[in-house]
Amino acid sequence: MQRIGLAVLLVMWLGSAAAADSSVALKGRQAEAQAQQARLRDRIDTLQKDIVRQESSRKDAANALRESEKAISDIDRRLLELDQQQRQAEADIKRLEEETVQQNQILTRRRAELADQLRAQYASGLSPWAALLSGDDPQAIGRELGYLSYVSQAQAEAVRAVDESIQTLTQLQARTAERRKDLARLEQETRSKKAELVEQKAERQRVLNDISEQLKQQKAQAETLQRDDQRLGRLITGLEAAIAKQVEEERIAEERRREAARQEEARRREAERLAQEERKRREQELLKSRRDQEAATRAREQVEAARARERAQEQSQAAAPAAPSPATALQGLSQGLPYPVRGQVQGRFGMERPEGGRWRGIVLRAQEGTRVNAIAAGRVVYADWLNGFGNILILDHGQQYLSVYAYNQSLLKQVGQVVSAGEAIATVGATGGQVESGLYFEIRHQGKPVNPLLWLAR
Repeated sequence: MQRIGLAVLLVMWLGSAAAADSSVALKGRQAEAQAQQARLRDRIDTLQKDIVRQESSRKDAANALRESEKAISDIDRRLLELDQQQRQAEADIKRLEEETVQQNQILTRRRAELADQLRAQYASGLSPWAALLSGDDPQAIGRELGYLSYVSQAQAEAVRAVDESIQTLTQLQARTAERRKDLARLEQETRSKKAELVEQKAERQRVLNDISEQLKQQKAQAETLQRDDQRLGRLITGLEAAIAKQVEEERIAEERRREAARQEEARRREAERLAQEERKRREQELLKSRRDQEAATRAREQVEAARARERAQEQSQAAAPAAPSPATALQGLSQGLPYPVRGQVQGRFGMERPEGGRWRGIVLRAQEGTRVNAIAAGRVVYADWLNGFGNILILDHGQQYLSVYAYNQSLLKQVGQVVSAGEAIATVGATGGQVESGLYFEIRHQGKPVNPLLWLAR
């Protein structure tokens, strides 16, 4: 009998230990993914500071636009977030109001049920004292008292139901009021951000008017374009190094996770083997004595329940979503990709530019504010203002493929975020000293620019 108890305890412990290990492992994977993302952001931030430090000694008219254009981008992104939060708050309020109406109906029905019970008891004149003082047969009095006990229980249940409905209704009303406060706060912040956006756009226009002539002169200088190309080249090189280091860290982390999983599976199998041996010994002992048949039945039921819990836990662990690994999820680029924005194509890859230098990408002319979409699934590895390119966003698509989106009015995503193909990532603008709105677009492979028109669908 002692061995029987030990077997049951062993199997039950295995189930609970597996559940705990699964939860800890999932949290560990999520924490590791967040830590990797934070390390990537730190590397990109260091790279950006190095670029700013290297460029600080050069006088460039476009630098005067940096702060206002970055501010416009940040405000636009925040306005988009606020709009999404407002929509969610409005949906929550609508849902809570519907639940409140339903709960009011339930409360009304439960109050009516309680009132009907009280009226019926009053009309019948039944009460414990009336039954005891009636002088009727003791058996009849006992039956009436038994009936009254059932009536009292029903009334108590009805009172509890009414009380629960009132509490639920109070909670719904409190949650609705809280969400209304959230909505009012969001609306206030939205108004404030819109006013701030108007001010920043006016400031940018004022600066642009002051330096327009200087910008034209610089744009006509081949050396300016050469510096812009070199600047972007250094950025791409730094990003490639940061991405490579990130991929290596993710590979090592994945190998560690797999090794831990292998060790855990080995421990589980060994524990299962021991449990099976213990079950066999237990069954042999149970078969020796008919007196222990009842104990054997109970033990078998407990073991089967523990085994069922263990199987369910294994299925749950297998179905649990693992922390996404961007290094393995991104599969590079293939031809036939959608245009990031529709517009007239200006410049041909590899051709000489009238003002000097060669085209490394293309410019797609489009109206300011038009949404720019990701050409494929990727991870944002850069989202900031860069001299010569304005608000620029770079996506890593894996397999050493990068796509570059520049001149944007606003950047809607931040470093570390993973986006899907066709997802809005920016809006068309004329930042970085441009005089006409459009999107500057590049595709790079292994750090070198490639003709984007060969990759985009015709």
